[in-house]
Amino acid sequence: MADTENEEIDEVGLKNAVERCKERGILIPTLEQLRHPELIPEKVKEELKTIGLWDTNSRNLFRITWKNEPVEKGGLYGPVNAMELPPSLTGVKSKIFVLLGKFFPTGCHKVGASFGPLVDRLTRGKFDPTKQKALWPSTGNYCRGGAFNSALLGCKAVAILPAGMSQERFKWLESIGSEIIATPGCESNVKEIFDKVNELTTTKGDEVVALNQFCEFMNPLWHYNVTGPAMEEVWQTRGKGTRLSGVFLTQGSAGTLASAEYLKKHYPAVKLGVGEAKQCPTLLENGFGDHRIEGIGDKHVPWIHNLKNTDLVASIDDEQCMHLVQLFQTEVGKKVLAKHGVPKETLDQLKNLGISGIANIIGAIKLCKYFEFNENDSVFTVATDSFEMYRSRLDEMEKEHGEYTETRAECDWFRYLDGISTDWMQECTHVDRRRMHHLKYYTWVEQQGKTCEELNAQWKCDKYWEKKWTANIALDERIRKFNEMTGLAEAYPAPKCCCCCKKEAECEKSCCCKKEGECEKACCSSCPSK
Repeated sequence: MADTENEEIDEVGLKNAVERCKERGILIPTLEQLRHPELIPEKVKEELKTIGLWDTNSRNLFRITWKNEPVEKGGLYGPVNAMELPPSLTGVKSKIFVLLGKFFPTGCHKVGASFGPLVDRLTRGKFDPTKQKALWPSTGNYCRGGAFNSALLGCKAVAILPAGMSQERFKWLESIGSEIIATPGCESNVKEIFDKVNELTTTKGDEVVALNQFCEFMNPLWHYNVTGPAMEEVWQTRGKGTRLSGVFLTQGSAGTLASAEYLKKHYPAVKLGVGEAKQCPTLLENGFGDHRIEGIGDKHVPWIHNLKNTDLVASIDDEQCMHLVQLFQTEVGKKVLAKHGVPKETLDQLKNLGISGIANIIGAIKLCKYFEFNENDSVFTVATDSFEMYRSRLDEMEKEHGEYTETRAECDWFRYLDGISTDWMQECTHVDRRRMHHLKYYTWVEQQGKTCEELNAQWKCDKYWEKKWTANIALDERIRKFNEMTGLAEAYPAPKCCCCCKKEAECEKSCCCKKEGECEKACCSSCPSK
């Protein structure tokens, strides 16, 4: 697997990448701008007013943020897109907030996870868009995000995903012009994906570049710098009077888990719960098997997962997820939810939850019940995507179980929602974390060419993870230089004021910094350049 942290520049590849972006007018945003959209050039915002959220227009790179206006076309930016789940739905008093991936381009936040690896390569000349193809190994959404970003950045993409994923995914990939390779198996057959990547990189050589989300640290880097702060902002604005107490996320590629790394740095008492499928309990039981929670992988521990920060592991039953899909996404199910007091505002937003989002909600409820959180606690999770890519699953459930009636919906309410319990959970001791960390050896050292030295460094070296989470500084600097080389930085000047809390015209008195990062005014205290 290629190293994304080598700062060496390939001058030929860089020149070709610059020329491609110059020809196509491609301006690349920094992570700082995706975290703080108020720093995005005004000219970009003007252009976005005529561009659809899913359009394959390179300006949509500036919509790889949680703060998009939730409209199909022409929207700019606002508060973080998140829904709060009411106690009538969750059965717990804690505030549970769900960040919504629906309002990213492609309807999924994986455009963020795939942004970092590709842009990192482009700005170092390690990916030549005139000669090479980007390989996107995935269990579904990452390759969609990768194919979309490839189209925006003038690159060719190859999506590699299991044949058992939903048909909506394959149709979408075809529509965007990506090459598609379907590997044997379903959601949990990750090794087969890795095998295909290794085969292609061996036989195709320099014609392809593998961008593996499970070991690419530029994947979690985006979440550390964008998703974690988004959770913090929601808590600061909508969770007033509560503690920021927990985060629950399925392991997946472990990219989104970096949001908890950010929160733990600033709020050390935060509890991180990590989920997996009960049908494939890798972390809990070193297990194997197949499951239907699309998008969360399994049968291995991602290289980029920091097990030292995992407080609790919970296995989620895929049968529970699929029945809640029916409860949440059918008119009969919503009628029963309304009967039990779930407000219409919440019912209207359930369409923004995909299968893995429902798994995350189950886990968040389990986390609250296990730690006995109450009305003084706020807990966060994420809906990676919406129900957009899973409608065929409802037809499959009807064929398997028959017509979905009100009686069956009532049963699902009591058994699978009201009945959420603290079974299949384990609070982690130091030894538990070390055992799970050692599982990386079998996938990454034995099969994928990583070293025992780095495996040990992940566990023993305190500076290892800190270095990973500060790589955004170097990446953003390369992006700025790249934009200067294309000439687009001059054509699209960023706001002169480095104050991220207010627009230049609204800054108080002499708030605008004479030198970036040196402003002493209180309104610039959160300036990202400090």
